[in-house]
Amino acid sequence: MKKNLITRTLGAVGAAALAASFLAGCSSSGDAEAQENPYGLIEPGTIRVASVGDIKPYAYTDSNGEFTGFDVELFTDVAERAGIDNVVFTGQDFAAVLPGVANGQFDVGVAAIGITEEREQTVDFTDGYLAGYLTVLTTADSGITTVEELAGKRLGVVQGSLQEAYAVKNFTEADIVRFPDNNTGVSGMNSGAIDAHFLDYEAAQDYIEQYGHVSAGDIPSFDAPAGFAVAKGNDELREALNEGLHAAMEDGTWKELYQKWFPGSPMPEQYLPSDEQTGAPAEGSEAPAEESADSQ
Repeated sequence: MKKNLITRTLGAVGAAALAASFLAGCSSSGDAEAQENPYGLIEPGTIRVASVGDIKPYAYTDSNGEFTGFDVELFTDVAERAGIDNVVFTGQDFAAVLPGVANGQFDVGVAAIGITEEREQTVDFTDGYLAGYLTVLTTADSGITTVEELAGKRLGVVQGSLQEAYAVKNFTEADIVRFPDNNTGVSGMNSGAIDAHFLDYEAAQDYIEQYGHVSAGDIPSFDAPAGFAVAKGNDELREALNEGLHAAMEDGTWKELYQKWFPGSPMPEQYLPSDEQTGAPAEGSEAPAEESADSQ
């Protein structure tokens, strides 16, 4: 009887030791994985970015099919500061960017994405890095010269954008027509399918130069600065990007990129090096429409 009891006791001790050894091994494996992939990336060492290929000068594909633009160059710099040199941009419809980040298809969303309470229910955001104006774009012969004249007109917006939310709330007498991107919307306006297209100010300038279109109104939008989107709860990645973002602002990299991509546009002071700030404008303050960039 004692022999059986001893055998059972030794067996229990052995099983406990084996379990402890297994758990220790799992813990070591988890620690090693965390060290190898501290930001919880889909693929360690690579940041997979959801972006949009036609929102020049923020993010777009050049003649070689490569992503470029203010947001693209800024994010690449910020990622390098976080120790990630391999950044892969993939074009999406704007409405698919945040869902792609939320469901783990992408690590980050980079597309001049305005930070709103509604979007923060789906993803987390870094601190803001850009803010400015929205523009109602129309053809020179449309007869639309003010936003009040949108009543009864067909107004294009990019689905899922700040412009869509603003138009639904404020242009209640206009017929809102949704498009997957700005190029499609402007093409619809060129063909007469819509009367005007609502987009961010800087992107509108490219279409004005290209087609001779005009602005029927420039609307301040300082309450939703653009930020980089990350999955909910990925604080390690968000904090690393914030650290790199503020470093890029402080050492003048943000300023240099802004001057490159928005020549002639005075810079939002809050993003300049601290020794160049004389007092950042309050959120919601107005300035001439040509003085600032914007978010989607």
